[in-house]
Amino acid sequence: MENVATISRKARHWIGGKWREIGSQMSSCDPATGKSIGVFFDGGGEAAKAAIEAARAAFEANDVWRMDGTLRAAALARLAEAFAERRDELSQIICLENGKLKYEAEREISGLIRLLRYTMGLSTQTHGRVLDSAPGKQAMCLRQPVGVAGLIVPWNAPSYLSIRAIAPALAAGCSTVVKFPAQSAQTADLLAHIFDSVKDIPSGFVNMFVEAGSAGAQLLVQSPVVRVINFTGSTRIGIEVARAAAVHLKRVGLELGGKTPNIIFADADIDAALPILEKSVTTFAGQFCMTGSRILVQQTIAKDVASRLGARLSAAKPGPASDPSSDMGPMIDRANVVRVDQMVEQAIAAGAKVIVRGGPAVEPSLRDGAFYHPTMLEVTDSSLSIVQEEIFGPVLTLQTFDTEEEAIALANDNPFGLSASIWTRDASRSLRLSRRLDAGLISINSWANLAMEMEEGGFKNSGSGRLGGIASLDDFLEYKQITQDYA
Repeated sequence: MENVATISRKARHWIGGKWREIGSQMSSCDPATGKSIGVFFDGGGEAAKAAIEAARAAFEANDVWRMDGTLRAAALARLAEAFAERRDELSQIICLENGKLKYEAEREISGLIRLLRYTMGLSTQTHGRVLDSAPGKQAMCLRQPVGVAGLIVPWNAPSYLSIRAIAPALAAGCSTVVKFPAQSAQTADLLAHIFDSVKDIPSGFVNMFVEAGSAGAQLLVQSPVVRVINFTGSTRIGIEVARAAAVHLKRVGLELGGKTPNIIFADADIDAALPILEKSVTTFAGQFCMTGSRILVQQTIAKDVASRLGARLSAAKPGPASDPSSDMGPMIDRANVVRVDQMVEQAIAAGAKVIVRGGPAVEPSLRDGAFYHPTMLEVTDSSLSIVQEEIFGPVLTLQTFDTEEEAIALANDNPFGLSASIWTRDASRSLRLSRRLDAGLISINSWANLAMEMEEGGFKNSGSGRLGGIASLDDFLEYKQITQDYA
């Protein structure tokens, strides 16, 4: 069995069942140290073109895979087992390249294995229906795979977020082209090794390439061969993807930015909430679309929450995954550390009050990495950029409210609507608010309480379409009606 130590850290593209070295070599870096951990090939448009052709050829040549749901189910089951067998290797790579702490990497891997096992069952549920539409006439509605699916995944959870799109596409019978960003090249390489070990999936149905820029992704969106696009990333890029895909009337699934509010009422169990509120902003160093970046707290308990949460954030210890005492890992690179700190400085200049001023790590042991201490700011003006824009870093804002109506207004006063959390002991209130919040995932007395078996996605500028749950197949299946006159 190969392991991380024996797999060459020369990450290559996996196209048509073959390893390809397309494009110039670039370095992969450990965000905890800034040091090189290997090289990858920047594939760009050339790699994307080869992958699209391989996916098209595979789809057109393999009727059996497209039509046999039990065959696809068996392959996804074997894939889940392959990931389970190599979870330690994958965890090591994610910690090394992505900067996640070990428990965060383990959570990501457990999620993708569970997702594969759930989607396995959906493979046999692509059937349509039959009815007698009139005397002597029989109408059939078939659901068949759309064709080639282009999947554009981000760097912040590359293993889970790639499988979240690949699994339903394969379950539907589609072939896929998966574009990984440069920051996850080594992870993509190991993912491809795992796919390569599962011979149940025909060659060309999963193709993976890496690029530092966007030429390959643009080709996926523009190519008439690619009939569906699934993109996870920023709202700004998501809008560009949707516009470009509209030229060919492609189906487009988008999971975009988020600005999760934690709404805390005076009757909440604060002792139970505080550790979760802390983790909601320090998990993945705040580089998560559901990061709890907004604290909305009832006025009567605001000082207590601010003081106690501030103390926890001040004590949170950034550090590498190799240090068991680390409370949070690094950001993905130093450029993002600078970007986040500039947003904080601009907010303070605009009137935000500092509760905890973290910032770039200055400790000698952390100085070469992309570490950032958590920051919390109190704001009274919801129009500030720090409240309205996704930060993608360990920074949160605190605002106060008196009534339920004010809490709902503050929570919804934002262009995003991916998730929200409600903290209260009043069960009626939690359900009452849940129905009025503009968010695709509501967690009650918890945070980012995802279930792979349920649909995941956002309202407003947080995207369109859903992955997870039964609806995850929708974008990858086409409906066809056939009527036969047998009178």
